[in-house]
Amino acid sequence: MKIFIVIPAYNEEKVIGDVIRQVREYYSDIVVVDDGSTDGTDEKARQNGAQVLRHILNRGQGATLRTGINYALAQGADIIVTYDADGQFEAGEIDKLCQPVIDNECDIILGSRFLSGNKIPFIKKLVLKSAILFTRAITGLKLTDTHNGFRVMNRKAAENIKIRQDRMAHASEIVHETARLKLRYKELPITVKYTTYSRHKGQRLTGAFHILFDLIFK
Repeated sequence: MKIFIVIPAYNEEKVIGDVIRQVREYYSDIVVVDDGSTDGTDEKARQNGAQVLRHILNRGQGATLRTGINYALAQGADIIVTYDADGQFEAGEIDKLCQPVIDNECDIILGSRFLSGNKIPFIKKLVLKSAILFTRAITGLKLTDTHNGFRVMNRKAAENIKIRQDRMAHASEIVHETARLKLRYKELPITVKYTTYSRHKGQRLTGAFHILFDLIFK
């Protein structure tokens, strides 16, 4: 069974090497999609053994995931894991998230930081809770974490979920597509480590309003 790890990245030169090395302890098929970085993200990713795709211009995480998922499907992936580039996740938890999909218990696994007692910075929690309430309202799915980049899809889900939102609204869109397509889904707890670096890179409160605008008007 071919499992591909898709990592969207934008100006992650400082940490992308460590992230890839951690994932390579478990999986070899790693695809980094460099979203028009202005630093050495793409070179660092290649040096550490990842397959690298590159957007010439910065398009946003949704567009970056779409590129990576399409590439993985073209390479014959049976399972696709989406995984953030900022070092917040634990590579050792990928197996746990993949197993229900491997066992054909569900089509998509959504990681949740709220199920595992992570200490989440106040502003971050405010942004996330806003997104959760909105996504629940439009999809009917009672999820605890709708904007989490750690997820697993089988080939059926990856082929059928349409990611049209180029930027951060793609996360709500994936949940909406899960409901629309009646995919079998499950949430599992994951660990999220909030470092000074990841906090600096993370979404601001205004991000929730940008996501809402994109979902309604785009």
